[in-house]
Amino acid sequence: MRVFITGGAGFIGSHLCDALLKDGHKVSILDNISTGSRANIAHIKDEIEIHQGDIRDAALVEKIMAPADLVLHMAAALGVNTILENPIESVSTNFTGSEVVLNAATKLNKRIIIASTSEIYGKNPNQPLNEESDRVVGAPQKIRWTYSDAKALEEAIAHALFLTKQLKVTTVRLFNTVGPRQTGRYGMVVPRFIQSAIKNEPITIYGDGTQSRVFCHVQDAVKAILTIAKTDSTIGQVYNIGGVGETTIKQLADKIIERTKSTSTITYTPYEDAYPSTFEDMQRRVPDITKIKNSIGWAPANTLDNIIDDVALEMKK
Repeated sequence: MRVFITGGAGFIGSHLCDALLKDGHKVSILDNISTGSRANIAHIKDEIEIHQGDIRDAALVEKIMAPADLVLHMAAALGVNTILENPIESVSTNFTGSEVVLNAATKLNKRIIIASTSEIYGKNPNQPLNEESDRVVGAPQKIRWTYSDAKALEEAIAHALFLTKQLKVTTVRLFNTVGPRQTGRYGMVVPRFIQSAIKNEPITIYGDGTQSRVFCHVQDAVKAILTIAKTDSTIGQVYNIGGVGETTIKQLADKIIERTKSTSTITYTPYEDAYPSTFEDMQRRVPDITKIKNSIGWAPANTLDNIIDDVALEMKK
């Protein structure tokens, strides 16, 4: 099978490349190397077809997509810091870029999986979140929610194309996917904390640390995505992909210190000092993964301990 991955040099995209190559498939990627990295694919650069460019380039996207049997649309401008620092470019990449990819897949009649996000749900207080949960987002002036809005429009276009043009699309909403190759540069909490712990530097928590999340190992997410891609009954559906085991950010920091045998201390920085006024956070974000379990029999195999150990091992190399 020939597989085309947008954002293939990114954190999740590069792990998808590894898994597909291992199974004997041919892979081509398109990445502008903005949030991705050539280092992520350095070990497979001679085994995949690499195109550096923008997903908003319709002619380029169609050219690379044409010979593919499967399209995995993973490209996005993501990370809290990216969104806050470059909101206009982020919205354009996440909305216009996705529109280009989805239109190409429709025109070329391709099977496509699109990566959406738990940000879709915004700050909905009703947890855990299932695929039918409402979106609860802040005012447009809270720039943080522009990512959620752009991805919601992406999902809406994908579903409209499924209904009107029979696009063979499945949407996956990824919840706090972490693992090796993820960088803390864009505000990702697990690699940021682990990096500090390894250096025995203070771990800085933004807010009071009572906010909670559920983390999912990238290998589990990859398995879910590729299983969905092979399952025709998932076409036209939306699935949460997330881990199990809710943990507060304070508990996360404590566990990282423990597992890395660090002497780091924990410090606290108020949100208003850490982020501009356009930022807003949510207290909890917990996935309900019942639907994907029932549909394809998937459940995460890795614990938070596994995730921390794998990330720390890579960072120590």
